[in-house]
Order: sequence, then structure tokens, then C-alpha cells
Amino acid sequence: MSKKISFADAFQELEAITEWFETQNVDLDEGVKKFERGLELAKMLKEKLADVENTVVTLKKKFAALDDTPTEDSL
Repeated sequence: MSKKISFADAFQELEAITEWFETQNVDLDEGVKKFERGLELAKMLKEKLADVENTVVTLKKKFAALDDTPTEDSL
């Protein structure tokens, strides 16, 4: 994909492609193009979800470390 697309827009486009396959008399050439675009979108969405998951794990570790730090009251 050459341009940036938001997660929500990519998901919406992927849903529209899925719906097209379910409701249209599929033209083979157009279907192949839409299938390829769907795979590109799915890959981008998967990568974004993995990035977000890594961020969440990092944040949880960071805040878990803060919770383990002794405070004046515990000394």
C-alpha cells in the first residue's frame, strides 16, 4: 500500500470487499483485484494489531515495575 490508511478505514474497506464477494455476481478479473486488496488490508490490520499488542505488553510491564517500587510508607 502506497498511502497511509487508518485502521478503521482499512477495516471498513475490508468489510466492503467481503460483502461484495457475498452479494455480487463476481467478475473474475475484478474479484482477483479485490482479493489482492483484501489480502493487503488484512496484512496491514494484522501488523497494526501486533504493534498495539506489543505496546500494551510494554505498558503493562512498565506499570508493573512501578507497582513493585517501594514507597516511603512501605519502608
